[in-house]
Amino acid sequence: MMHWLNMGGYWMFVWPSYVLTFLAVVLNVYLARRSLQVAKTEARRRAQAQGSGS
Repeated sequence: MMHWLNMGGYWMFVWPSYVLTFLAVVLNVYLARRSLQVAKTEARRRAQAQGSGS
């Protein structure tokens, strides 16, 4: 098991790469969900403003 975790001596390059990739994916999902929520809120606000303006 330790041989696999050591990654042939390149662990100091491999594992941080995995961590950075994971963090990038998590951040991307978080920002996409936040952007979707903002867009939904804005769409609701515009729909209400358009409905009351008629």
